Amino acid sequence: MTAMKDPQGAEETGEPRLPFGDETSVPAGKDTPPSTGRAPSTPAAHAGPGSRNRPYTIAAINTAARDMLERDFGDIWLQGEISNFKPHTSGHWYFSLKDDRAQISAVMFRSANAVLKFRPEDGHSVLARARVTLYEPRGLYQINIQHMEPLGAGALQIAFAQLVARLKAEGLFDAERKRPIPPLPRRVGIITSPTGAALRDVLRVLQLRAAGLHVLIAPCLVQGAAAAAQIADAIRRMNDLSAKDPERGVEVLILARGGGSLEDLWPFNEEIVARAIVASALPVISAIGHETDVTIADFAADARAATPSAAAEMVIKSREELLARVSSASARLHQGIRLLVLGRRSRVQALAASRAFARAQTVLAEAQQRHDEASARLVRVIQELSRGLRERLVLASQRLAPRSLKAEVGARRGRLGAAAEMLARSLRERLRALRDRAAAAQALLSSLSPLAVLDRGYAIVHDEATGSVVSNAARLKAGRTVRVQVAHGRFGASVSWVEPETAPDRKGRR
Repeated sequence: MTAMKDPQGAEETGEPRLPFGDETSVPAGKDTPPSTGRAPSTPAAHAGPGSRNRPYTIAAINTAARDMLERDFGDIWLQGEISNFKPHTSGHWYFSLKDDRAQISAVMFRSANAVLKFRPEDGHSVLARARVTLYEPRGLYQINIQHMEPLGAGALQIAFAQLVARLKAEGLFDAERKRPIPPLPRRVGIITSPTGAALRDVLRVLQLRAAGLHVLIAPCLVQGAAAAAQIADAIRRMNDLSAKDPERGVEVLILARGGGSLEDLWPFNEEIVARAIVASALPVISAIGHETDVTIADFAADARAATPSAAAEMVIKSREELLARVSSASARLHQGIRLLVLGRRSRVQALAASRAFARAQTVLAEAQQRHDEASARLVRVIQELSRGLRERLVLASQRLAPRSLKAEVGARRGRLGAAAEMLARSLRERLRALRDRAAAAQALLSSLSPLAVLDRGYAIVHDEATGSVVSNAARLKAGRTVRVQVAHGRFGASVSWVEPETAPDRKGRR
């Protein structure tokens, strides 16, 4: 059955309710009168709730206590220090709130703690909005927290510090994984709000410095609860486009937003944005707020610009600066080449005037002469080798002529026929010898077979009862049935008399 609630919110379960509200409470320690062996004389002792005849159940007490607590303390604010903080695998948080004199158990369910910007820890002082309740299965008095704010440092500062520490420990901010910004990109991607001043500042600087630059804009929110997801999605979409279609893709990303409060810039402090920046195959420049504004996106990005305009200047150097650098490098290159040529010319002239150079010419002439002699010897050796090979080729050609091959095949066919005839003759002789040996063995086996003895009139007698061969007549008795096997068949017989053989004496007499 479904339990019904009365107007005060208590469940009607057929059990007596505690006398809360307008009913009279029974003082502690006086609800049960001393037992005298007689029924109480007052009428209420027979029918009233909580009496001997109608005692309360534990569930009724806990339900009534819970209703009273939730009615009188349904929505309150309280402050205290967190201790024994234990996050459950379900996402719920269990902990205690305490002050210098007492403590109370607390629970904050996942639906409520999911919107917090910070993660509580032991020792945090907080201001919490909650309702006092009672966990009926265990009779546990506790508070159910709906909202919580840190005292002292703000929730956003705590969340910022906690996320920075965690991502730094994972290595997301390491300098080794930062990618260099391409010096002269042809295509630049900008992730920002299409209506913000940051986009106008970036486009103005890019147009002044490189009018032919291709710019691809990924519009997204840069403020509010949905901004972080849109920023991360824009980074992924830019990477996907650049990977699938390099001609339309970009070479570097600018993540831009104008200044604002910590709350306004908070989407760039979300973990989803930091991980999207780290996962990006394209280098990312973070240009969030003013120079004094610091976000987690600045730590995760490959480079940080103080302002959106500074990010544009970082991507594209000015034309005048590039021309000056090229001119300076060209002048230094010409000067270096001229000095190098002058130095090498002086060294060549000095070597040409030295005795060592003259000796080198002599050595070179001797080497050239030895080279000519070796070349001549090599030609002769090659000619001799060619002549020898040619003679061998002629001999081989003669051996391979059709008439020679036919004679060789005939000779080998004759030798093969003789060998086959010799092999057949050898096999016949071997087979005849084996047949003779088999016949001799068969004759020997027949002579040793007990069946051959039977052909001479002997018989083998078996005891019908035991099946054993009878070799001693003393083992039989008159009337015993035996089985007699002769050379050509067997038959049964009955023993009519038995005459055992007497044992011989020492002289052989019986």
